Amino acid sequence: MADLYTRILMLSKAPVFAGAYTEDLRVVARELEEDACFAGERVFDINEPSDRMYLIETGKIGISIHKDPKVKEFHSVLGPGDCFGEMGVIDDLPRSATAHVLEDSTLLVLDKAKLRALVLRYPELGLGMMRSLSLKLRETTKRL
Repeated sequence: MADLYTRILMLSKAPVFAGAYTEDLRVVARELEEDACFAGERVFDINEPSDRMYLIETGKIGISIHKDPKVKEFHSVLGPGDCFGEMGVIDDLPRSATAHVLEDSTLLVLDKAKLRALVLRYPELGLGMMRSLSLKLRETTKRL
């Protein structure tokens, strides 16, 4: 279980919170809930409602964009410090991918309602998230 300092450090390195002040990250860190997942499980399936985002504390998560959530063709493999599931908590659309647990993992979870309340109280969080998503979009555009 990560202590508050470790959680703040992890958040500060996650692109989705780029540019956020340490004091703002302290508030986010306090809202994170820990969830244990085991190899072979799925965190969520493509097209499910998006109600939370995740930060990997330990383990590995494979992200698949295949229409069948059981298919294990990974677009990316994420590890400690990586964030996933953030798009849906912002745009209210269903999940665009399936998240497979590749190794036993500990995830730090942030609920959509909590995130939105934090962004309203701490606008720098929202700006950091917009910057991160913009950079992801640019990266995807370059690859195309």
